[in-house]
Amino acid sequence: MQRAVVNEPIPPAFNVWRGALAGASASLVGIGLARFAYTPLLPAIVSAHWFPASTAAYLGAANLGGYLAGALAGGWLARRFDATSVLRAMMLLATVAFVACAFPVSFLWFFVWRFASGLAGGALMVLAAPTVLAHVAPSRRGFASGAIFSGIGLGIVASGTIVPILLRQGLMQTWLGLAAISLALTAVAWNGWPGRGESVAQHASHHTRHSQTYPAASLRALYAEYALNAVGLVPHMIFLVDFVARGLGKGVDAGAQYWVLFGLGAIVGPLLTGHLADRAGFGPALRVAYVLQIVAVALPAVVRGPAALIVSSVVVGAFVPGIVALVLGRINELLTHHPASQKVAWSAATTSFAVLQAVAAYGLSFLFAHDGGNYTTLFVIGAASLALALAVDLFGALRFGPKQA
Repeated sequence: MQRAVVNEPIPPAFNVWRGALAGASASLVGIGLARFAYTPLLPAIVSAHWFPASTAAYLGAANLGGYLAGALAGGWLARRFDATSVLRAMMLLATVAFVACAFPVSFLWFFVWRFASGLAGGALMVLAAPTVLAHVAPSRRGFASGAIFSGIGLGIVASGTIVPILLRQGLMQTWLGLAAISLALTAVAWNGWPGRGESVAQHASHHTRHSQTYPAASLRALYAEYALNAVGLVPHMIFLVDFVARGLGKGVDAGAQYWVLFGLGAIVGPLLTGHLADRAGFGPALRVAYVLQIVAVALPAVVRGPAALIVSSVVVGAFVPGIVALVLGRINELLTHHPASQKVAWSAATTSFAVLQAVAAYGLSFLFAHDGGNYTTLFVIGAASLALALAVDLFGALRFGPKQA
């Protein structure tokens, strides 16, 4: 009996680099392009008289609503079908949505396809990284998750570089160009997803006693922290360019330059946070992340010089995808002995992030409009939300002990 256990086959070798590339392609298509590429397209859509400004703004909300729906539906789809098939289908859906948006048939047509692109993005966010990381050794998960989520940063940079170049050819051509890029990335990722073999986590769990207590309280605390972190990111994600351009009077071009810095930070951020997590653990890395974000988000409220704004833009940009990699890694740590629950927990975390991010986006926009355009208030609220996330984390460490918190 003992010999049978010892001689069980280990999971088949999985190419971590190909898996990470597939995951990065998915995050680039589903979030980097499907969401962030719309920001520089919005003025062009209005200028081309496809839709009036008031109507076009709702199309951004359609993508956000679709993202929430995708985050909720991703886990269900993966249980009903295999995750690899769902991932491929969602990348194809995002590609088709780009093609459909090249033809402004009607507002409803455009709304449906922007919603579909958000749906694809939400499902890809929920499924891509957990599917790959389940087949990666724990010692390499920090790097792998960082590489996967660097695709978000690439999308932000592309939104400020490739999209303006494509727009010179025309608005329809820009949408079709984005579709071509999305299709190429889908092809790159197609055979990079893991097969149906047993994952590293499942293999390890077969040799582990299942007397471990399910860390429900620690997970709830982590969901709250992640949602509060979403609030902290909103001031930069929505108001950074406007703050530089109008608040500081530096103009739109200067604002765009800081947005590119924001995107460059988003490319390297998940790689650096992943490296830190591999060395220090995901729990300590999260606390470092909260502290750095508090400082970076608060900086524009107290210091208006170029150096401070550069640091703030790069650091906050780094944690837009970086915090995603850290929270996913922390979930996998907490559920090491419950691998079947990891995707469900990640779906819940992603949903909490999406909900509070949407609430904060609308809430801060309302506050800004009714507060005389006070940018300082926005950054203070963002920093306070991050400080609260840190407080929840530290309380959890004291309440539940170092292993669970």
